[in-house]
Amino acid sequence: MISDLKTVRIAPNNPIFDLPVIVGIEEGLFAEAGLNVEFVATYEDREKDSADKPVLSRLKENLFENGSADSYNVCEWASIDRIERGSGGGNIAALRAAVAAQAILTFDETLQTPRDLADVPVAVQESTGSHFTTLQMLESALGAEHVNIAQGGLPQMRYAGLKSGQYRAVTVMEPFISLGLKDGAHIVAASFYRGGEVVGPKLTPEQRKAYYEAENKAVDRINADFYKYAHHLTARTNGALEPNELSRAFVRYKHVDYYDETLFTRTYDWMKARGITEGRSDHDTLVVR
Repeated sequence: MISDLKTVRIAPNNPIFDLPVIVGIEEGLFAEAGLNVEFVATYEDREKDSADKPVLSRLKENLFENGSADSYNVCEWASIDRIERGSGGGNIAALRAAVAAQAILTFDETLQTPRDLADVPVAVQESTGSHFTTLQMLESALGAEHVNIAQGGLPQMRYAGLKSGQYRAVTVMEPFISLGLKDGAHIVAASFYRGGEVVGPKLTPEQRKAYYEAENKAVDRINADFYKYAHHLTARTNGALEPNELSRAFVRYKHVDYYDETLFTRTYDWMKARGITEGRSDHDTLVVR
């Protein structure tokens, strides 16, 4: 009976990152592992987040902070940032299964390479993967003083702003990379990255193990038949992109990985050098082992 299963409550991120969880629920893989995994809000709820909300007031972070969610995923840098800012007692349990690209898109023919973006505003969502990958893509090409970050809100808002001419350049992930290419935009730069699985203290090591083993089985199903599930990813385009038009080039899925200490240290040092973290945490307090 479903009532006999341990309930694990997930705060939604973008479907591109949540797809293994969606598939694990749909195909009964979590139930087979003794878990009742459920999203505690909808993607429509998430899209109500305004561009200027403080990070801990955004849907997934707020659900975790107030105890309504046991876990959520977010980019690697933000997973560190949110735990340090918050009081929910979270830790990073693993690197998420989604390996996704953020791409800088434009319709402007004068912008062809990263060096062309000197002092040009690039719209991102502050303190998310779009923000941090844009810094990494442009700093070495331009120098930090010529990287111009603009606040653009959620991906669909940024892409709508690009099409309307509000922004010359935006950083987005799928499905908006594929949609942009379909609409005639071009990529100036792209970068792949992972994310952190943030978990609360109520999940035991045994429950986390069961959860990630089931998620890994979902990854295997996605990789065996990606387009069976692609409709979950293109739904955010409201019919502008068909599932079979979604490129496989900008997202892939692999089994979750436990967070290596060397990788954590390198990421943390990068954040400290840019003032993104105040350096209050260390490996032993942030990362589950």
